[in-house]
Amino acid sequence: MRRSTGNTWRRVAVIALSAVCVGYAPIAMTELWPYARPGAPAFGEWLLAHVVSPRYVADALATRIEPYRHSLVPMIVHSVLGGLLMLLGPAQVLTAARRRTRLHRVLGVVFAVTVYASMAGAALYLARTAPEDAFSGAAFWIVLATILAGTVMSVTFGVLAAVGGFPDLHQRWMLLCYGFLLTAPLLRFEWGGLPLILPGLSMAEINRVATMHLGSVVAFGALIASRALDRRTTVAGVSRSWAPLPVLVLAHLAGAAAMTWIVRSSLDFGTQGRRLLLAYVVPYAVTYAVMALRARRAGREGRLWAREEWRLHWVALCLAPVLSAGAAPLFERSLGLDRLTALAAGAAIGCGALAFAATLTVSLRVMYAREVLKRAAPARGTASRLSTPVS
Repeated sequence: MRRSTGNTWRRVAVIALSAVCVGYAPIAMTELWPYARPGAPAFGEWLLAHVVSPRYVADALATRIEPYRHSLVPMIVHSVLGGLLMLLGPAQVLTAARRRTRLHRVLGVVFAVTVYASMAGAALYLARTAPEDAFSGAAFWIVLATILAGTVMSVTFGVLAAVGGFPDLHQRWMLLCYGFLLTAPLLRFEWGGLPLILPGLSMAEINRVATMHLGSVVAFGALIASRALDRRTTVAGVSRSWAPLPVLVLAHLAGAAAMTWIVRSSLDFGTQGRRLLLAYVVPYAVTYAVMALRARRAGREGRLWAREEWRLHWVALCLAPVLSAGAAPLFERSLGLDRLTALAAGAAIGCGALAFAATLTVSLRVMYAREVLKRAAPARGTASRLSTPVS
């Protein structure tokens, strides 16, 4: 009964994800047409204007004309190929689920090349745009640069894992890569949905709220998908935990101290600071609760590999505020940002960056386990030969 329910939820999730991706693809591909040819149709602008208001959209786009115009070709390449990636993602999931190995590999090569080309366009835009000229300010520029780096490194590690014969790690890295790509459609959902909760804010202000948690949400979604697809109770060669109780305790203490600093610093900025803090803390708390409960349940049920992966990501989540608290003053001094912008940028990238680090740690854990087995095989063979009686 439990397995049947789990399969149903997986099917629903795949269908919902595919619908979002297929629906967003034409929006991404046409998003920059009006900048190249005024008056050209842009489905995303039209939809957002009807969901919220035409003024809400017009005020936001008025500030984008100059920054986009001097990087229009790279941005069009980025958006058109980004729309293509939205279609390739569900296709990859379906070919993997139906074990169409050859087609999956061909589409995988196309997907990886498209990621590199699309992210190259985004990199050119960021290189040509000063952080303060990005939409809603420098914090968003930093978030975009971080997501770009995470996407490129994730697909690279995914390719290397496939070539190295680690299908489980390949799956994790590609899910994380696609999670980073999904920040684009999810951001558009928040542009349309958050004004219902926070009426009167401009799109730029809504954007600041959304970026406080988008990276952590998509990374957490990739982890949930990875764990749903991995039903192994144990992994050969994995014995002692890399996240034992002392490590968990230290991570919690460090994370609590850093989170206290983030909360106190945010409260110094009145309504705006409290709004950004709430957008950061609520998703963080939900993610923390789910990881803690899943790790404990896996341990009680004897699913040692699941417990290990959950605990590694749990440690990373605890340490995310530490990275954020350290990055904020660095951004403030090196980029000349005001204190709130630097604090928001640090908080916005912390969970996503540490989720990437946790996935890397899981990969090293699996690779180390394989190496342990390789080294143990000759020893077992030698012991077997020595124990064989000579006739």
